[in-house]
Amino acid sequence: MENIVYIGTAFALIFIIEGLLYALFPNQMRRMMAQILLLHTHQLKIMGISMVIMGVSLVYLVNLLT
Repeated sequence: MENIVYIGTAFALIFIIEGLLYALFPNQMRRMMAQILLLHTHQLKIMGISMVIMGVSLVYLVNLLT
């Protein structure tokens, strides 16, 4: 049950951070989305895989510190 709370909290933080970006920088977010549409699928896949690796690494490091 504790893991579900952590997962729910993680998703909530994602929504909070993304919502803040759209609220504080709407024009920049619109431009970023337009630029993303110009990228090739392969580039998006590489960016996604890189972000997953960085996220997993960060979770691992945080767990080492606690």
